[in-house]
Amino acid sequence: MNPDSLVVYNSMTQKKEVFRSLEPGKVKMYVCGVTVYDESHLGHARAAVTFDIIYRYLSYLGYDVVYVRNFTDVDDKIIKKAQKENLTCEEISQRYMKSYWEVMTALGNVPPTHEPCAMQHIPQMIDLIKKLTEKDKAYVGGRDVFYSVKKFQGYGKLSHKVINDLESGARIEIDEKKKDPLDFALWKGSKPGEPHWPSPWGEGRPGWHIECSAMSMHYLGESFDIHGGGRDLIFPHHENEIAQSEGATGKPFARYWLHNGFVNINDEKMSKSLGNFFTVKEILNNYSPEVVRYFLLSAHYASPIDFSDQRMKEAKNALIRFYETMARLQEFSVKEEGKGKDLPINTLLTRSEKAMCDDFNTAKVIGLVFDWIRELNKYLDALEADKQGIPKGLKDSLVRQIEALGGFLNIFHSPPREFLRSQSAQAMQSLNINPSEIGDKLKERQEARKNKDWKGADFIRDELAKLGIEIKDNPDGTTNWSVKA
Repeated sequence: MNPDSLVVYNSMTQKKEVFRSLEPGKVKMYVCGVTVYDESHLGHARAAVTFDIIYRYLSYLGYDVVYVRNFTDVDDKIIKKAQKENLTCEEISQRYMKSYWEVMTALGNVPPTHEPCAMQHIPQMIDLIKKLTEKDKAYVGGRDVFYSVKKFQGYGKLSHKVINDLESGARIEIDEKKKDPLDFALWKGSKPGEPHWPSPWGEGRPGWHIECSAMSMHYLGESFDIHGGGRDLIFPHHENEIAQSEGATGKPFARYWLHNGFVNINDEKMSKSLGNFFTVKEILNNYSPEVVRYFLLSAHYASPIDFSDQRMKEAKNALIRFYETMARLQEFSVKEEGKGKDLPINTLLTRSEKAMCDDFNTAKVIGLVFDWIRELNKYLDALEADKQGIPKGLKDSLVRQIEALGGFLNIFHSPPREFLRSQSAQAMQSLNINPSEIGDKLKERQEARKNKDWKGADFIRDELAKLGIEIKDNPDGTTNWSVKA
């Protein structure tokens, strides 16, 4: 696949653009990470999986990618949690960083190239704030330092807000030391019991927005290719990053801005106040990591996605259908020669690459995979009817395509029978089903069929179906069964 065919939706221009990296063959990408004061929730997982896919696919296209994702480890919420538990901010942040790594690794995400923490980069933040004060883009108010929003002519260009229409509100800090309600804190004078560092303006700590500008430029330079994060960060966080970064350097900050959509719970926005808040750990107690990852990839990354038990069961059953077909393909008899090279089922990877090059459209890829599953099963049915094997070259090609596709999605690559066994075991456990009892029921049914007691055989089938057991009679007289939870 030609890297020049990649198109991405740029939040800055609000349109799709052909992707061109600043340096040929290399991509520099910064993604805003989490504030580590609590367990990671599904929204955090969506952001992590989204940019893991983008990182993987850029690498698949042949780019040398430097991927930076930060941790905010000094923040009002962390300070409040530390005070409540009588711990240091570092102890709180380390606890939740460790938990974040565990769940995101379980979901199949590769570690970024760099994963910096705010507290490790205070000197870079102070240097950046000094530049802004020297250029009269920032001013001292008491023991704080504020960015003067109206001195940056491009303010609002990412969020597409008109500065004269903006009013101070819930997402804008209000402080009597500010010259304008829109101005935001770059440095905050220390308060008793809070972590603090020395600076030209006295002991204190950085504001939230400055950390991402300082760390991204430290690792990627003053201008880089991709800046990403959740849609909720567009304003004010990313807007403020642009203002302070370009205000300091006079150069364009990031070339492309990519934002993932919200996660809704049963059609409502996920929120602690609504009681519909799920941590990743809670979800992984009920569903395998591949099922969760599949679910997150089943919608385009920029669109909202609705989480519910029904959607998760649909994701699980979709993967079961996929792996049942892959098991069938792997175990299908082979013939050395025959047609198959030009069959539509042999173009899955090419079509999937085209979908991924259209703004990383994983939802389209998944749709293509299940179109492929239907066509492949029809093809194998026809071969069975004619008592033929599948051409070896075609079988090898199909397996290679799934392996390649699974490589950049990091799903569809489990050993089929192993995946099916694990899902069956999990479902049986959740339904409190004893496999030996199922075996006894199937023996009773086989005996009923042998005696042509079709009514009795059907009764047992229906009885098993009520338990969530689906049975399939094979032409050779054997019976397979699976759990449909």
